[in-house]
Amino acid sequence: MEVVLDKQYPVSAGVDAAWTVLANMNELATCMPGAQITSEIDATHFTGSVRVKVGPAVAAFAGTIEILALDPTTHTLKMLGKGADKGGSSASMELTANLVAIDANSCTLVGHAAVIVNGKFAQFGGRMMGSVSDMILAQFAVVFSQKAAVVQAALAPAAPAPGESAAPAAAPAPQAPVVAQEFNALGLVWALVKNFFANLFGGKR
Repeated sequence: MEVVLDKQYPVSAGVDAAWTVLANMNELATCMPGAQITSEIDATHFTGSVRVKVGPAVAAFAGTIEILALDPTTHTLKMLGKGADKGGSSASMELTANLVAIDANSCTLVGHAAVIVNGKFAQFGGRMMGSVSDMILAQFAVVFSQKAAVVQAALAPAAPAPGESAAPAAAPAPQAPVVAQEFNALGLVWALVKNFFANLFGGKR
């Protein structure tokens, strides 16, 4: 089963700060719920994992990531990710993401992804997979924006007071790492069920 996603998300940072996050695969991975880079094979090939929590149980998916293109001029990333779990399910995603500048303190993250799912996850159907993807990507976008804003704050020099000359920039204060929360599939399914009945009954409780 294939799901095609076209999304746009606002980013609370300028395009240069946001590109610092988008071009760093280790940082980018931590924006995705439950995901992490486990090893760097070379500059364009990585291995990674995703943890999915269903109640007290935790499932782990292992896979590979290949950077197909990284263009700082157009602020565009193209990558291919593949993964599988021990239960026989597998998935692949070809992603193109780029940043569009709005002003010095904001930009837009634009993404196009083709996701192919095989095994038990394909049984959910395209509609539910689309809803799941929307929820995961919404959290990804929030964390990505937060990380970009931290970079923006660290790069921005303090403005001098009227009549004063600019002082040398002080070292930025240490920032707490911004990491996406672990993906809880049970909570996600419950949210989908509530949305289904809300739509079925016209939003009435």
